[in-house]
Formats: sequence, C-alpha cells, structure tokens
Amino acid sequence: MFRKIKTLFPRSLYGRAALILIVPVVTIQLVVSITFLQRHYERVTQQLTGGVAIEMRYLLAQIDSAASPQLAQARMHQIADAMGFGAMIATEPAEGGDQRELLDLAGKAVITTLRAEVPQVQRVELLNEPRRVRVLLTSAIGPIWLEVDRGRLTATNPHQLLVLMILTSILMTLIAYQFLRNQLRPIKRLADVATAFGKGQNKPYRPRGALEVRSAGKAFLDMRARIERQIEQRTLMLSGISHDLRTPLTRLRLGLSMLPEDDETEALLSDVGDMQRLIDEFLSFARGDAMEAAEETDPRDLIGRIVDNGVRAGQDVTLAELRGSGNVMLRPAAVTRAVENLIGNAVRYGTRAIVGMDLTEETLRIVVEDDGPGIAKELREEAMTPFTRLDSARDPNRGGGVGLGLAITQDIARSHGGRLNLGHSKSLGGLRAEFVIAR
Repeated sequence: MFRKIKTLFPRSLYGRAALILIVPVVTIQLVVSITFLQRHYERVTQQLTGGVAIEMRYLLAQIDSAASPQLAQARMHQIADAMGFGAMIATEPAEGGDQRELLDLAGKAVITTLRAEVPQVQRVELLNEPRRVRVLLTSAIGPIWLEVDRGRLTATNPHQLLVLMILTSILMTLIAYQFLRNQLRPIKRLADVATAFGKGQNKPYRPRGALEVRSAGKAFLDMRARIERQIEQRTLMLSGISHDLRTPLTRLRLGLSMLPEDDETEALLSDVGDMQRLIDEFLSFARGDAMEAAEETDPRDLIGRIVDNGVRAGQDVTLAELRGSGNVMLRPAAVTRAVENLIGNAVRYGTRAIVGMDLTEETLRIVVEDDGPGIAKELREEAMTPFTRLDSARDPNRGGGVGLGLAITQDIARSHGGRLNLGHSKSLGGLRAEFVIAR
C-alpha cells in the first residue's frame, strides 16, 4: 500500500519542493477554515437565532393572552410589523419536515436553535430566493406562518477573509518557491554536469548556491580533474611504452625480411605481427577514445558508413531496419570503433552480421547479430572482462582476439552513459550484442 502511494509523489526535485510548500499551506488553510471559522460562524448564528427566538416567544405570548381571536390577530400584525416579521394565519396544513439546502451548514444551526428555544415550532423552511426563513408556529388562533429576513438569523459568510487568506497564501507560496528554486538550481546544475560527464561530455561548471552545494560542486570538480588527469597520464604512459616497443619490433621485422624465406622466418614474422597487434590493442583499451570531444551526430549516417566500410573490407555485413531519426550527442570515432569491434567479432566467429538501430527519446540502441556459436548466458559477463578469452577459438594464434574487443566496446558505452548487453539472436541463432547510449 505504501509503495502504491509512493508512486503518486513527484520524482523531480522541483516537484517535491513544491509539494513540501503546498501541503503545509493547504493544511493550515483547512484547519483555520474548518476548525476556527466554522465554529465561530455557527456560534454567531446560534446567538442571532436565539435573539429572534425571544421575539417569537414574545409574539406568541401576546397572541395567547388576547381576549378574543380578533384582538389576537390585531396584536399579531401589529407586533410582527414592529419586529420586522411577516405574519399570516396558515390556511392549509404543512406537510413534510424542515426544509433546507444540503450544503447549508448554518441552516442546521438555525433549525436546531429555533426548535430548542421555541417549543411551538412545527416546521422551518430556509428559502434561498429570496433569502428568507419561514417558521410554522402553533398559537391560540391556530397555526401561523412567520417570515423573517435570513440575515437576522445567520452571520454573513466571511468571504473577504477567506479570499484574502487564499490570495495571501498563494502569494507567499510563490515567493517561497522562488527562493527555494534559487537554492535548488545549483543542485540541478551539478546533477546535469555530472550526468554529462558520465556520458563523456565535459561541460563548464562553477560552484554556486549554499555552502554545502558549493562544497559538493568543488568536490566534483576535483574528482573530474583527477579522473581526466589519470586518463591522460595512462594514455601518455602507454603511448610511450608503445613507441618504445615499436622501434625494436620494426628492427626485428626489417631484419627478418632480409633473411631467406622459409618456415621459421615466416613464423617469426607472424610473431612480430601478433606483438604489434597486441600493442595496438593495449593502447586502444587504455585510451578508450575518452579524449575525443562529443558532438551532435546523425546515428543513421554513422551506422551506414560503418556498414559500407565493412562491406568494402570484404565482411558479410548487412544493414537491418533503422528505427527513429534525429541527432545524438556522442563521440563518432569511439562509437565507430565500438560497432566495428562488434561486427568484427560477428564475422570472425560466424559467417555474417546484421546491424540495426532503434532511436528513442531516451536511448540509442545499436544491435549487431550474427549466426555464430554465441556465448553462454553464464559466460556473458566474463566475456566483457579485459584480457578474457572464453575458448581456444579466440586464441590470437588461431585468428582470435586478445580479449579486449568487448571490453573496449563496453568501456565506450559506459563513457556515453550507456551499457553493452549480450544475448541470444532469435533471427540468426548466434550472438546478439546491443550497444546502448543514453541520450
């Protein structure tokens, strides 16, 4: 039950702030209106009705003490005119009980007070048009109707007070929300910048707001600087290592190329090529294309170029349905590398690959399916671990990779605020890889 109620509350910070402001104000208005105003209004109504009841009892007493019916009628009209009553003898019997509107709360107090103060009351009718009160009374000359202005029995509704209270509450709520909005804006800005950094976008940010928010903003800037410095240092270090290793490898390749061609020389050249490929893969994994700036890119054109490049390279890759249109903020080179890794794995372990796309308001989903052996469900997380080879088919000496392709792809997806999902392809029977980017 609590979870169902919890789903009704707003999820945004501004919505919850507005709720925190509005709920107390509305509660106070209800308490004041119902508890204080209603009770005060009913009490005044009872006092006014009690005064009219005294006049009714006096009128009945004068009628009952008259020596004759004619004198009683004369007294009735004379006293009623003086007291502001409309009086007449009832010619037909009244049927039914008291009459009032359902929402006329003050009318209930009028009827209760009249019946308690005047025992001769038989029926009370509260009329809205015009606002009059008709009371049927028992007297010495028979049933009589007394009619009196409603304003003499009930207090005037405190409309001005209620309107002033509501308008003041609305005004103060707007002012308070504006002040609170100024405090929430730096938090929202910090959240946007942190989300953008998770997607690989480095937006400018300056800490503002309260001391606690400024402290959190400064801590975020320090953390972002440390992460960027670590990535840069790692890239520079591995670039230096790669450069230092490539020089002797180049000399080895040059020396081996000058030797007579035989099986041993061919094997040594293959080893040198594998070492060169390992160095390139390590450098790509360490760099992760994180230093590339994100830009608005049309994913349909990007995927189309990737598939065309694969076809020109001799890969059996086809383009499936591309759903959705629009631009996405991403790093084109990084995404290209990630999708090419998925296509390369697909045609390496299968015979063909199909590339599709699904673009929504929240995510960009690039799907690559193949007809290969796939990956067992319990091994899919392990397959995305760096330097992991699941079987001998992925041995680099047998044409496999070095265990970094899926790890690099997952790292690129995470740097865009997304993820890499591995599953089973229902259409081709092999592996289904979903490269997801958050928009």
